[in-house]
Amino acid sequence: MSSPTRFLARFTLLAALLLVLPGCQTIGGWFANEEPETETLPVDALYAEARQSRDAGNHSRAETYYTRLIARFPFGPYTEQAQLDLAYVQYRQGKHEESEATLDRFIRTYPTHVAIDYAFYLRALNGFDRDSFFLQRIARADMSARDLTRVRASFDAFAELLRRFPDSRYAADARQRMVYLRNFLARHEINTGLYYHRRGAYVSAINRARFLLETYPQSSYEADAVALLAASHAALGQEALAADARRVLALNAPDHPHLRGDWPRRPGLWGQLNPFGAGR
Repeated sequence: MSSPTRFLARFTLLAALLLVLPGCQTIGGWFANEEPETETLPVDALYAEARQSRDAGNHSRAETYYTRLIARFPFGPYTEQAQLDLAYVQYRQGKHEESEATLDRFIRTYPTHVAIDYAFYLRALNGFDRDSFFLQRIARADMSARDLTRVRASFDAFAELLRRFPDSRYAADARQRMVYLRNFLARHEINTGLYYHRRGAYVSAINRARFLLETYPQSSYEADAVALLAASHAALGQEALAADARRVLALNAPDHPHLRGDWPRRPGLWGQLNPFGAGR
């Protein structure tokens, strides 16, 4: 192809693109605002569309409608409920920080709302789900050895719900989740105490065991904490204190391996690589 011909072909292509671009901008503008009716629907119809999308599991579309409803109609019963529903669809999408922020605003604005206990409950659920506890079962990762700031915050959030609304319909579920979290946090303490014990830091191990017993009573690791007290006091030559701990252990957990001299065990290879792993 000669140079003039190539020039003419390029000029023709450029001219075609210039003609098409305005149309693309129009199409792009349409897709950028794929729900133009959110700007024109009355509040009841807007809420109905949002609720229908939520019930159908289209949480992204529901979020769009709820957000526009709240922006266009900042007051009224539809707006109050829309804020709770918005927090829910954000939670279902894994947008935990956004959901918590929505709930914080709702709690500040409507502290006496009939569904205020639900707002506290959903806020606690956001913290519970944020760290994906199911990974512990899937990947066998010892998540209790990680930073547990958020876990403690979730525990405190459920505790606040029970303190404020002990008769709430969500109280029973909150208590069950707190049992799980209490055991999770107690496991972290016993793992850390065992780590100290293996390193010969027996006073630190004793402090961890006492903290566990005082802070997380009735956890699944109470017996281990008493056994750790017995083992650490014995290692320090404090036989009277060790005997007291063994006596308490025998009364409450007579089958505990420490009473057979089989606890805590020396960690295997994985335990050496992951010194905060479980020591049982």
